[in-house]
Amino acid sequence: MAWVYLIVAGLFECAWAIGLKYTDGFTRLYPSLLTATAMVISFWLLSLAMKTIPIGTAYAIWTGIGAVGVAVVGMTLFGESREILRILCLLLIVAGIVGLKLVSSSQGAS
Repeated sequence: MAWVYLIVAGLFECAWAIGLKYTDGFTRLYPSLLTATAMVISFWLLSLAMKTIPIGTAYAIWTGIGAVGVAVVGMTLFGESREILRILCLLLIVAGIVGLKLVSSSQGAS
């Protein structure tokens, strides 16, 4: 269950990072409330995942999911660069996430 918590925490990290764009420096009430809620949920789920998953692995995967997710949303919704080198770098992050998961699984983390 810890891995599910971690993945969902990463998705909420994407949500709050994207939400920051809409808060206008936390001057807009509803986007700010939604962003703050996503932050709390993300950190709470991350803390639950860290009960079982080693802290270095959990944090790296959490930030990796957030980084890749926000970059992909930036490319699709905000017209950010889609150059091949950028995409290859994102794939390296995904490879690192998968590698950390595989190494953690082989060490007995559940």
